[in-house]
Amino acid sequence: MMMSEIAKDRMARSVRKRGSVSSLNGREFRQKELHGNTKNSRNTVSFTDEPSQQDNASRLTVQMENTYQLGPTKHFPAVIVNHILKDVLTNYLQEEQYEPELCRQMTKTISEVIKTQVKDLMIPRYKLIVIVHIGQLKSQSILIGSRCLWDPKSDTFSSYVFRNSSLFALASVYAVYFE
Repeated sequence: MMMSEIAKDRMARSVRKRGSVSSLNGREFRQKELHGNTKNSRNTVSFTDEPSQQDNASRLTVQMENTYQLGPTKHFPAVIVNHILKDVLTNYLQEEQYEPELCRQMTKTISEVIKTQVKDLMIPRYKLIVIVHIGQLKSQSILIGSRCLWDPKSDTFSSYVFRNSSLFALASVYAVYFE
């Protein structure tokens, strides 16, 4: 069976562009071949001079066409998100007492649950940022502030404060329109 010229050319290029570098000298290499090991074993590094076609294919990116859509087709439903925040915070924290380690884990869990439920609303082209604060309730005051550059016509936020006998929680969801 004879190989086609294209296959021979591909094989020749493949052999030409690959190689290896060994840190063993000739005597150590023969000793390793005979006995399987040398007392001062060294590594072998393989290399490729040119990237293969498979490497180039993995680097290709998908180019998206511009939509020229400057505003949202569906606005962010802040009222529905407020209900989500209230339900999640109440369900997770109603019976909880403040414990620092538990609250640290609860902030992560609650923020993921909120983010998932808001994403389930499937509001297109909005980036979501969910922040949850939980603290101990002991007759102290706290001020929590945030700043952001945004377009007031399309970007918005929703927040809810929860309190029980030993802790408070503030959950905020920021929705920033992605043009």
